[in-house]
Amino acid sequence: MTTAIRGKETVSARALMEQLNTDASKLNIWVRTEMNAPSQRAWFADPGGATGAGEMASGRVSANQLKTLPAFWRWKDYGPFLERVSSIASRADVSPIEFADRQSILLTNPGLGGRLQITSTQRCAISVYNPGDVAPAHIHSANASRTILSNKGGYTNVEGERCEAKRGDLILTPNGTWHDHGNDSDTPVIWIDMLDWPLMEYLDIAWVDLEYKGAGTQSNAKIQRTDFTDGYSTRLYGAGGLKPTFVSHQRGWGHNPTPLIHYKGDDVREALHALRGEAGDPYEGIKLQFVNPVTGTPVYATNDYYAQMLRPGEQTNFKRETCNTFVVVMEGTGKTEVGGQTFTWEKNDVLVMPNFLWRRHTNTGKDDAVLYTVSDGALMRNIGQYRAQGKDSGGKIVQLVS
Repeated sequence: MTTAIRGKETVSARALMEQLNTDASKLNIWVRTEMNAPSQRAWFADPGGATGAGEMASGRVSANQLKTLPAFWRWKDYGPFLERVSSIASRADVSPIEFADRQSILLTNPGLGGRLQITSTQRCAISVYNPGDVAPAHIHSANASRTILSNKGGYTNVEGERCEAKRGDLILTPNGTWHDHGNDSDTPVIWIDMLDWPLMEYLDIAWVDLEYKGAGTQSNAKIQRTDFTDGYSTRLYGAGGLKPTFVSHQRGWGHNPTPLIHYKGDDVREALHALRGEAGDPYEGIKLQFVNPVTGTPVYATNDYYAQMLRPGEQTNFKRETCNTFVVVMEGTGKTEVGGQTFTWEKNDVLVMPNFLWRRHTNTGKDDAVLYTVSDGALMRNIGQYRAQGKDSGGKIVQLVS
């Protein structure tokens, strides 16, 4: 380990400092032996190849880093599991809701080592509720939502507002709001639960409270009393550009929670259809953002929700962002290219588009395609880390500002 340079004896610093780490590790110390390199290559170092950037770097920093991968789940594959869960629950000695809190499947991203999450910040569960099922009132640190896949049936009660669920509805349960779920129809109902739970876990602030102190019990489960009938928040805030001044906009005790809890699928589809004659965005088609009607900001400080429409034959230009995006197909058929992979989709299929990767959508059907998306773009913007690039029709990379 020693050499002579100009008459001086020197040592191999690299080797000896690595030896120091043998003892240092026992004290949870790392003697720096390499550049403190990021866990992946610089995004903009990639000139625009098919897969985009995001390749893992070498070194200690990236050794245990997990990377979200493009992923795709077909309704024809995951739907049967929900049917099996429903069947077991209908014959169960003890309802799965009693010992598992929910009757659901959770999607796992193949790049995240089996963790119960689909991206670095998002968890997705797809739940089924049989007739008569009730999930007790609870409150948690995560922001959550229900995207309804069934044509009708089921409800969520949020801070006393009963939201009757129909296909295409988006029902929000902001951090700090009491909510309960159930199905009082005669058929099972299915919806997608999206939460920023992995982010809460990383920050070590994940918690759930089931000790609801309110009136009313049903089927031995604590539920909220209905103080506001279905459509209450829609009646208050559903007229764009008009904010009621005679009510408090605070729901629960979170920070600036959106007071519009229930977005009706019929209203979303009507709004998209009214705009189908517009040119739209070359990277997104016709796209609408779900916003807090009081502040005009995304509904959550972490997750951002959108509905977008692609007209028959429409193909978006390639785009990449610093946010992860989850997609559920509400209507139509098409394909999405992301990170060099192509996923062909239809109704109720879901997919994940990781950050940094080039992606584009194509409507291959004869009817409009409607996609609902949930991204952590709101979080990226709030911490000053949102960036986006696109490729114009000639393939040139352009910086996108939004």
